[in-house]
Formats: sequence, structure tokens, C-alpha cells
Amino acid sequence: MGVWKRNLKLILHNPMGMFGVATLSTFALLAIFAPLIMPYDPMKCQYIDGELARLQPPSMHFLLGTTHFGRDVLSQVIIGSRVALIVGSLAAIFLTFIGTNIGLVAGYCGGRVDSLLMRLTDIAFGIPFIPFAFLLIALVGPSIWNIIIVISFLMWRTTARVIRSQVLSLKERPFITAAKVSGASHLRIMYVHILPNVLPMSFLYIALGIAWSTLSEASLSFLGIGDPRMISWGQMLYYAFITGSARTAWWYVLPPGICIALFVISAFMVGQAYEEVVNPVSYTHLTLPTN
Repeated sequence: MGVWKRNLKLILHNPMGMFGVATLSTFALLAIFAPLIMPYDPMKCQYIDGELARLQPPSMHFLLGTTHFGRDVLSQVIIGSRVALIVGSLAAIFLTFIGTNIGLVAGYCGGRVDSLLMRLTDIAFGIPFIPFAFLLIALVGPSIWNIIIVISFLMWRTTARVIRSQVLSLKERPFITAAKVSGASHLRIMYVHILPNVLPMSFLYIALGIAWSTLSEASLSFLGIGDPRMISWGQMLYYAFITGSARTAWWYVLPPGICIALFVISAFMVGQAYEEVVNPVSYTHLTLPTN
């Protein structure tokens, strides 16, 4: 427990890490309390004096204006944080889980198992993400869970490579030899003796995976294959461009674009700060606060 407190203290002592944690926490609070914060129903068309409030600029009635369909932009931005949080966190956990296990087994077993799993990783690297996503979603239908599956199915590859390289080094250490001599099984050695030593690197890829997953979901929604039943920032940009509103209504494009950029940048900042914790040799400038 003390190690995690020290790591968190180091991350928060880093200006980038503090900014990233604060921004992601803000988005998380928006997602959790969205029904209480939203001024309007994000899917309901709004009217002014009996007329559809289409493409209204920011005003006292609509702080971020309205969409082409007369919906409140602020309410859609707030509810869109839920999709970013769900896709970002779940897809990051799944892809890290897959990549960590593949890298762990490949690095420890070696030989044909290693060759097979690394060729599988090479194939995953060779599959283009957007065309594959189009194909899979066309077959199974657009939904947030299918998007999470698509992202998890392909994005584990980098994590697997990095974890494998860590395991190749760890399995030659004396404590692994001692575990083998004591009669520990291969599964016990992998998941009791080696896994705790690679978990910090896995947690780093969870932070980076949040950024990759959020950006991937926004890209898919912008191309029109997102979940039509849920409002996301990428979907807002999609409707802004297909209705031609993006050229005249800056308030329709700028808020979701800024939210995507802030969310992704913040996740990368947390990952960068955490990398300084797991790899302090490369960041000799980092020191603990005296107080």
C-alpha cells in the first residue's frame, strides 16, 4: 500500500500528471452526475416562441448553442462524457488484460509458443483498424459494446510486445530459478512471481489505452458507425458535418472537439507521469516533495 501511495504522490507532484488526473476526474464527475447537471434532455428538440431552436448561437437560454436539430449542445457534451469514460476505461482494461497475458505466456514459455503468439501479434499489427471496424460492425451491428470489442481485439498488440520483453528478462532472475527448484508450477511462476513485477508496466498501458480507445471511438462515431442509441462527442461531430452546420455553427463543432482533445491529452499526461514512476532511470529530474 505504501508503494501505491508513493507512486500517486509522484504522479500528482508532476504538473502534467496533476493536470491529467484533475481533468479526467472532472470528466468522470460529469459522466456520473450528468442527469443532475444537464440543463435539457440531450435528445429533445428545443423551441423558442413556438419555433424550432435550430442552430441557435450561445445565449442565456442555451449556453453552448443548439444543433441543427434544435438540441442543446451543452447537454450533449455532458452526456457524451459517459461514452468516453465507458469506452475508454473498459477497452483499456480489456486490451491490457489480453496483451499482458499474451506477453506473459510468450515470454515465459519461449520456443514454439513464443513464435506462434508473436506471429499472431504481427498479424494484429498488420490489420488496418478502420476497415476492420467497418467490416465487423457491419456484420454484428453498431453498438458501444461492439466498438469496445473491436478496440480490444486489435489494440493489445503493443502491450503484448512490451510485456514479453519484460518477462524475457525477469525469467532469468535468481528468484525464478529458486521458484523452479522449490517445485513451483509454471502457472504459479507466471502469475505469482513474474506478473507482480510487470503489473506497473501493464497499468501504464491502461492509462495509454484510455487515450487510444477514446480517440478510436470518436473516429468510428465520426465516420458514422458509432452507437446510434448513445450520444458521443464523435457522433456530434458526425452530425455537424453531414448537415453542413460545421461551416457556420462553430459552437456545434468546437465543444466536442475540445472535449476529445482534453480527454485524450489528459490520459496521455497521466501515462507520461506514471512512466516516470515505473522507469525513473530515464527521468532523473523527478524528486519527491520534502513536505
